[in-house]
Amino acid sequence: MTSSTTPNSLALFQDMNDALTAAIHAIGGFKQVGVALRPELAGRPQTAAQWLRDCLNHEKRDKLAPEQMLHLLRMAREANYHAAKHWIDAEAGYTTGMPVNPRDELARAQRQFIEAVHIARDMADKIDRLARSPLQAVGE
Repeated sequence: MTSSTTPNSLALFQDMNDALTAAIHAIGGFKQVGVALRPELAGRPQTAAQWLRDCLNHEKRDKLAPEQMLHLLRMAREANYHAAKHWIDAEAGYTTGMPVNPRDELARAQRQFIEAVHIARDMADKIDRLARSPLQAVGE
């Protein structure tokens, strides 16, 4: 499922819970998402679904933990549904960001890692040189 993120479609959400509910439906429903967010309830999908409904009900005490909300938004991204995240962007005063291609992100992380290894090696060499006594450095 794809999401439309025009200003009119974002206006369809009344609040965060409404935006997250739309994402849940796009991902596969309350049972599937509830179990993904609460794996200990895997054998009780109906209980997981009710817990998730309660989390998105203003009248109930249960709320999603920040990590669970991020997991939910990541699941929505994987389902190519972005409207909930774009609603959050708009409400927080950010421009709408586009999803990152996981392969591009992996390549970027690998480049940063290689650069960090080179920097660490250079620093280790410098520390080694500075740790030597002046007489040792002259004798070499």
